[in-house]
Amino acid sequence: MAGAAAVLRALRTLRPRTPAATSFVLPPASCLLYPPWRDSPVRTLQLCSALCAGHNKWSKVKNIKGPKDEARSRMFKKFSMMIRIAVKEGGPNPDMNINLAHILEQCKSRNMPKASIESAIKSAEKAKGGSQHMYEARGPGGCLLLIELLTDNYSRSQQDIKRLLNKNGGMPSDGARHNFNRKGVVLVQGQNISTERALELAIEAGAEDVQETEDEDEQPLLQFTCDIMDVKKVRASLEGLGMQITSAGLEFVPRTVASLDQNQLDAASTLIEALNDCPDVVRLWDNIQVDS
Repeated sequence: MAGAAAVLRALRTLRPRTPAATSFVLPPASCLLYPPWRDSPVRTLQLCSALCAGHNKWSKVKNIKGPKDEARSRMFKKFSMMIRIAVKEGGPNPDMNINLAHILEQCKSRNMPKASIESAIKSAEKAKGGSQHMYEARGPGGCLLLIELLTDNYSRSQQDIKRLLNKNGGMPSDGARHNFNRKGVVLVQGQNISTERALELAIEAGAEDVQETEDEDEQPLLQFTCDIMDVKKVRASLEGLGMQITSAGLEFVPRTVASLDQNQLDAASTLIEALNDCPDVVRLWDNIQVDS
């Protein structure tokens, strides 16, 4: 019996102790795609003891999965609106509608479900109500904004935009559209590509201009600008030169840019986030430049 008791005590000492339960809690992330000139948001990590250990699944879903799902849902909704506008302008056949083809490619690159894409195209063909509008505005620091709207009640949408502008340091600005040109824009990954090489690529591909920029994850990109009729040709040329295409499509490119200080940038970012939250806003363009 004494031997058995000694063995039992030895087994107990070998038994691993259960550590105190902990959980990682992330504060909700913003559900917006930050403008390329905006500093990436800093996400803090807090370590705290778990409440009701073993039953914190919903807490993780709420604090982590929820914001991501909400952002994806909002992004897919914006893509559906872009599809609707493209179909209205050029028809439902992407082979005959280059703008629609580029939008569909962006949808696929962002993992929008195929069924959702097909549903958006069919809905766009059947849709009768709703009209497209371009709202011109001025933001903090004198920056200019073009706001694309798709709405079945423009009077209501116009009032919503005016309210957001007034609340966040902006105002309507007739004529802002004249500071933008509609161009073809092809974005490619820009890691380890010198300025000289970027210029060579622009010349070889037949682009009008090339600029260095970043995506929302601060990864370097090269933005090639061309005539709207040359997007397909420039894209194919860049692919033939070994470049990895991130996106291609039609954008509004500013003729002149506005340089803002940090306070003005923060205020402009707040305004743009508020406008992007408006359900009738499809997308917007600005002429903001950040001095390096």
